[in-house]
Amino acid sequence: MNQDYFELFGLPAQFAVNSTELEQLWRAKSAQVHPDRFATASDAEKRVAMQWASLINEAYQVLKSPLKRAIYLCERQGVDIAAESNSAMAPEFLFKQMTWREELEAAADDQAALKQLMQQVETEEQALNQTVADLIDQQKNCSEAAEKLRQWLFIDKFRSEIKAQLD
Repeated sequence: MNQDYFELFGLPAQFAVNSTELEQLWRAKSAQVHPDRFATASDAEKRVAMQWASLINEAYQVLKSPLKRAIYLCERQGVDIAAESNSAMAPEFLFKQMTWREELEAAADDQAALKQLMQQVETEEQALNQTVADLIDQQKNCSEAAEKLRQWLFIDKFRSEIKAQLD
């Protein structure tokens, strides 16, 4: 099954997605292929329903996450994010990464400092979200969006590291 996730839910292929509408569509699609509806079906029909359920859930997980949705949109346009092999980033962002890493080390067990760092990182993430939305939906520039997405991936991972220290 090589189904387009946006087509699956009848949504326009764009970064801006109404999350409430997406969830409602997901629930409706999931109900159509729920195992209970196929309790008396043949093994082949059960297997197909299970494959559809899996596809619907995978599509929902991608589309509900702004970061995953942006990556998916770029890849649909033939732009590989190449996060593993392309670590090239703007010098300002590299400097910001180094500064944040130093702040994280210095904050160690200081909950207030960790929360302040988390707020900085989340603010940067929101700005990237807006930039990526504009690059994909308005400017139709997935190549430039890919560079911003590599930054966003770093921020997403770094935010998880901060959260782990906060917990």
